[in-house]
Amino acid sequence: MKKLLLKYKWVIRFILTFLLVYVLLSLSYKFYLDFSKYSKFYPDYVTNLVAKQTEHLLNDFGYEARVEPHPNEPSMKLIINHKYVARVLEGCNAVSVIILFISFIVAFSGRFRETLVYVLSGSVLIYVVNLFRIVILSIGLYHYPWRREILHTVIFPAIIYGMVFLLWMIWVNYFALINKKHGEER
Repeated sequence: MKKLLLKYKWVIRFILTFLLVYVLLSLSYKFYLDFSKYSKFYPDYVTNLVAKQTEHLLNDFGYEARVEPHPNEPSMKLIINHKYVARVLEGCNAVSVIILFISFIVAFSGRFRETLVYVLSGSVLIYVVNLFRIVILSIGLYHYPWRREILHTVIFPAIIYGMVFLLWMIWVNYFALINKKHGEER
């Protein structure tokens, strides 16, 4: 058993680190969501910010867009040219995706400074791509509402998760110390 544990120590370390970071960040995020019920931002600060930034970007692209709190659920209604197109809810703010991204990067850690810079820059990139994903999805829903299912459940999740996967592959191949250590042993 000890031989087996030694042979797979990097895999075990990765899994345990990933789970620990993921659980800690997810619990922190849940605490934030529970606490945000008492803030002035509806439904929470990050979701509200994403909705407002989506509104600004859509207006910059020539659409008359506005967001307003949804009266029946914790989300923001997105209205383009007086047509209710979508709702921006907590799952749209990319925080859960960023938590997943960070957990993987930390589990495949590199040098502290490189890891920190990659986590911060990758998180910002994911946030920005997600913002543009919502804008493009909203425009698609405005012009092609009958394509709602394929746009929302297939194409646009593939964009955000595909980008996260690409960032993971870049990290593992170029920055992670585990990869460098295994390369030296071979």
